[in-house]
Amino acid sequence: MSFNRAFSTTANAVAHAAGMPVTFLACCAIVVVWAVSGPVFGFSDTWQLIINTGTTIITFLMVFLIQNTQNRDGAAIQAKLDELIRAGHGENTFIGIEHLTEEEVAEFRERCEKAAKEHGRDVEVEMKLKAEMTEKEKAAKPAPSKKSAPTKKKAKARAT
Repeated sequence: MSFNRAFSTTANAVAHAAGMPVTFLACCAIVVVWAVSGPVFGFSDTWQLIINTGTTIITFLMVFLIQNTQNRDGAAIQAKLDELIRAGHGENTFIGIEHLTEEEVAEFRERCEKAAKEHGRDVEVEMKLKAEMTEKEKAAKPAPSKKSAPTKKKAKARAT
């Protein structure tokens, strides 16, 4: 197993474990035990140094593991989106725009919004229209009757 594969596997496992509720509870328990042990150790400098050093080391290492996981997840999502664009009817010019500067990406977004408006698709207007249509549909629906339609079980029982 290569180093990169082992690191990726470890990073995935640690990132997954770090997001679990039991991990959070375990960390809370460690802090409580540390706090309760304060009087036993006279709230000494060493007692304080233990929690400070421990949390600093864990935080330092977790940043790199979680960032590695997010980088791989982001790259995988981009590859999937690029394939959908390539295989679909989208513009191939969008493939790889994640490598552009923020200003260049903003230009792409403005271009897309402008094109949508030119084609009569103002996103905000569409959302309002959909909300209005939903309200009209709800108002037009007749109130449910107290008699319910026979279920399959009732119909089957009558047939036998």
